[in-house]
Amino acid sequence: MRTMLRTLQALPRQADWLAPLLAGFVTVLVGYTSSAAVVFEAARALGANSAQIASWLLALGVGMGVGALYLSIKYRAPINVAWSTPGAALLIAAAGDVSLAQATGAFLFSALLIWLCGVTGVFARLLEVIPQSLGAALLAGILLQFTLHAFELLPQAWTLLLPMLAVYLLMRRLQPRYAVVFSFAVGVLLSASQGTLRSELLSIQLATPVWVTPEFAWPVLLGVGLPLFLVTMASQNLPGVAALRGGGYPVPVSSLISTTGGLNLLLAPFGAFSLNLSAITAALCISPDAHPDPRKRYLASSFAGVLYLLLGVLGASVGALFMAFPRELVLGIAGIALLGSVGNGLHQALVDERQREPALLTFVVTASGVSLWGIGAAFWGIVLGALALLIQRR
Repeated sequence: MRTMLRTLQALPRQADWLAPLLAGFVTVLVGYTSSAAVVFEAARALGANSAQIASWLLALGVGMGVGALYLSIKYRAPINVAWSTPGAALLIAAAGDVSLAQATGAFLFSALLIWLCGVTGVFARLLEVIPQSLGAALLAGILLQFTLHAFELLPQAWTLLLPMLAVYLLMRRLQPRYAVVFSFAVGVLLSASQGTLRSELLSIQLATPVWVTPEFAWPVLLGVGLPLFLVTMASQNLPGVAALRGGGYPVPVSSLISTTGGLNLLLAPFGAFSLNLSAITAALCISPDAHPDPRKRYLASSFAGVLYLLLGVLGASVGALFMAFPRELVLGIAGIALLGSVGNGLHQALVDERQREPALLTFVVTASGVSLWGIGAAFWGIVLGALALLIQRR
């Protein structure tokens, strides 16, 4: 891939758009294949029907596409907008006792908090309140639950999941960026050969927005909405800003946060559970492979925005595609894709010895799935971890 991009960059100036176009395509491809399964499973776990799942993908695609296009062109910087994969995993962990309407209320609550962080300019100060170690432990605890669910399927689906895992580990050694893509491709081929791929469900359909009237219940707002806000800010927006600044793009943080939060507010009733700065695929468009001239790398994220819009409009087809996949494939690729996030979260949580025990407490309580008074484990994990840190410092 790197050789291909360099070859394209060597073409005459008239073809300068080819390299960023390819980088944008790879960005969308990696983003969808690595985490769309998690989003699909989150919607299904909350009781969404096929039309509502298509609406989720439409709202998310439109939000990511509009956000990436607007911010990239306005600031001439490779700014990618994404959904929160950890946030989707949190929704799966919370499903069962939470209705779709209540979850939609939590989406609005989280989006409102994010928007307020942007318009008031308190983003940096708010993140300072929550130590990075606790935020990383919270993320790792949430993702661990979902990863464990995937590997629980090994006894009855080992002929599918073990080859996928083997290909993932091999590609992590050879081409880490595309490890999930190759693992997913092998999973699709094996499912087709085993006769578990329901190709009759595949169709080309345009998605239509489906409104879900939100319900606001304090236990759900605190147990789902607040953790969704914290995870999105700590694990998505903060790394996204760091990636941009590390690439030499000193963009106005408050404007980025208020824009993504505002789009999230508008689209939440249609299924946009979280819209934020990209933390996973950001490096693809910031890399010199996207364009040798840093001033033109915004073209890569702009192309990605166009592709996100197209995929959003075809949301019903994307939904039908994932319904055609066996459940073992969907959960398996999602669990494999989250392995790196769990490892990075644990490393960041435990690297500071002074905060190790509070972070470990946050991780254990969150991963346990415990629920008290109708409030989920993610909330209690961050509360108990912060309390332990406060006592330790005193």
